[in-house]
Amino acid sequence: MRKRWVWAAVLAVVLAVAGVAGYAGTGQATPPSPGFVGKTVAMGTFGNIRSHVQVNAEEFKNPQFWNEVIQTQGPSDLFIQDNTWQAGASTGWHSHPGPSFVIVTEGSVTVYDGDDPNCTPHTYTVGTGFVDPGGGHVHIIRNETNVEAKTMAVQLIPAGAGAMRRIDEPAPGNCDF
Repeated sequence: MRKRWVWAAVLAVVLAVAGVAGYAGTGQATPPSPGFVGKTVAMGTFGNIRSHVQVNAEEFKNPQFWNEVIQTQGPSDLFIQDNTWQAGASTGWHSHPGPSFVIVTEGSVTVYDGDDPNCTPHTYTVGTGFVDPGGGHVHIIRNETNVEAKTMAVQLIPAGAGAMRRIDEPAPGNCDF
């Protein structure tokens, strides 16, 4: 009787460990795929930033109102990043501590947001761009074409956070890839 109880306990422990390992496996970060390369072109550190622009349409002969506010407390690092995707490559799911302003310079890239339950693709081509708001916004950028794609990104993050400029994240489970 005692022998059966010991085997039942061992089996329960093995199943529990396997369950935890299986669960942990689904929460692993997704690094970039082979074929994606990001290269820092330039980096600079700034002190406090206070910029507030408000454009009067009459001054600039532009019928649209335009407003911009950027304010930081403490120093910030600004990175210029040159990114290249070979056909089919992706960044993997990731986030950034601050915003990224991205311009497509070659080919096209498709962006998926981790919080979009429909996994809606947003495709950008040469001369278009997008803003990743940062602050933990999880996303993936993929080259879903058969030709190379390139972007230039400007990233503003807290000074000294360079090691955490890109944070690999687990796949959020909203997309089938």
